[in-house]
Amino acid sequence: MSDDTIRLSKRMTELGLCSRREADEFIEQGLVKVDGVVVDVLGSRVRPEQRIELEARALNEQAERVTLLLHKPVGYVSGAAEMSGERPAWQLIKADTLSPADRSGYTFLRKHQLHLAAAGRLDVDASGLLVLTQDGRVSRKLLSGDCEQEFLVWIDRPLDDAGLAALKTGVNSDGDKLTALRVSRQSDSQLCFVLREVQRRHIQRMCAAAGLQVKAVRRIRIGRVRLGELQQGQWRYLLDSEKF
Repeated sequence: MSDDTIRLSKRMTELGLCSRREADEFIEQGLVKVDGVVVDVLGSRVRPEQRIELEARALNEQAERVTLLLHKPVGYVSGAAEMSGERPAWQLIKADTLSPADRSGYTFLRKHQLHLAAAGRLDVDASGLLVLTQDGRVSRKLLSGDCEQEFLVWIDRPLDDAGLAALKTGVNSDGDKLTALRVSRQSDSQLCFVLREVQRRHIQRMCAAAGLQVKAVRRIRIGRVRLGELQQGQWRYLLDSEKF
């Protein structure tokens, strides 16, 4: 093929059909067609104009994968536990912690606890909205940096106009340039940050550069999905009508 070709699995992720890992699985299982012909060889290449389709079985598998919204409390790590004593947030996904306000119509099944990936960082000392998903398409979208993330931040003292302006400009911390899309003052003790790409202890480091001590951080929105009235330690299913 000519140089304008691209790996089939990469093209599938570009089209939003699935994640790269899922693409490889579907290709190996013979569930991908290119211009109507099944392709089951990993590493196959395609041209951008070629038509790529998933077989019905692959679409059905995707439809069964769930995405969960958890109000993560402080003290839980968003991903896998890496140190002894750490508590991963997915352990909170149980029948008795499902929010009474869940309106999805799903019946909780044990398989909904399996293969959950945290789509986006939320520090262990922060609380708020955490997305746990089995769907690689959701992970890819939220990890791409395209979605806004909104945080409420409690601080130890009032921030003057000069300090607020400095936060809006961005700060340098440990060799990183930390910025926010928007920073606003909610009260003398509370700020609101809107970020796109979130680095390790992003908000705490920005506030420290402005001479502030952060008392608490809570994420209240990712894209168009809000934490709402979800109580700490509870979770619910993402509705079909909700889009990030």
